[in-house]
Amino acid sequence: MARLASSRWSIVLGLAIVIAALPFLFPSNYYFRVAAIVNIFALAVVGLNLLMGYAGQVSLGHAGFMGIGAYSVAIGSAHFKLHGLLAMLIGAALAGLVAFLVGRPILRLKGHYLAVATLGFGLLISMALANEAAWTGGPDGMGVPRLEILGYRLRGPDTWYYISGGALLIGVILALNLIESPTGRAMRAIHDSEIASRVAGIDVAAYKLRIFVLSAIYASVAGSLMAFLNGHITPDGTAGFLRSVELVTMVVLGGMGSVVGAIVGAAVLVILPQALTIFHDYEHLMLGLIIMVSMILLPRGIVPSLLARLRGGGA
Repeated sequence: MARLASSRWSIVLGLAIVIAALPFLFPSNYYFRVAAIVNIFALAVVGLNLLMGYAGQVSLGHAGFMGIGAYSVAIGSAHFKLHGLLAMLIGAALAGLVAFLVGRPILRLKGHYLAVATLGFGLLISMALANEAAWTGGPDGMGVPRLEILGYRLRGPDTWYYISGGALLIGVILALNLIESPTGRAMRAIHDSEIASRVAGIDVAAYKLRIFVLSAIYASVAGSLMAFLNGHITPDGTAGFLRSVELVTMVVLGGMGSVVGAIVGAAVLVILPQALTIFHDYEHLMLGLIIMVSMILLPRGIVPSLLARLRGGGA
């Protein structure tokens, strides 16, 4: 138990040091912005990894929850004059409620059927945001009022880098504690075998629903932070199908069942496209090729495969 606690806090301390040290290496605000985007996506991916990597449930519509969080702060601030933090909390609660209502029927499905059901949910959210132009601005999106705290307006990528970094730290701490709790052990049991879990007395449906709701809240908070960072949101940019695929790719690339892997996967998939712009028209080709080679050489994901090799267990 002491070793597990030490491992958890080592991860948190290491992440905190990285977040605090990176700004000393940034020559301009552009790097702060990219790093802030990494933090935000990492937060969403940590939540999705709880669902996929630990509970074994696939979601191809998770960007829908990011859209709920993003548009909650935009609509709440612009139309209802709510404070941005209150709008973000309402968005997280709304995402959790929607996940609860949607999750009860669709989490009864398994495998490809579950994937298609979550895909349909994500498309439904994206279409609703695009069609309700009076509230959301339609396909062109809408502006997001700047968050103001104690008379200070939060703006600039450097400010949001530290805010998103703090949010990521909190999300990682919660995830690590959950993983080592009785709920986390139940999740891993469900991942291995739902039948065996039921025989052992685990309420499989209830645990899957709880993790689905929690992962939706993670995504909603990430969506709200992204909206505040960008100052403008669109349905495709926040809740589109490709965004959902991107989140799943980050989970798989970094390593399912690894909190550190979720962060690494998010970092790689955000930073690589920026680095590959030197290839101009071939940047997407290079990105796809790198991902393919990575998955061939590191089939369990970057972090689990590298750890296995360092321990002498192969990939």
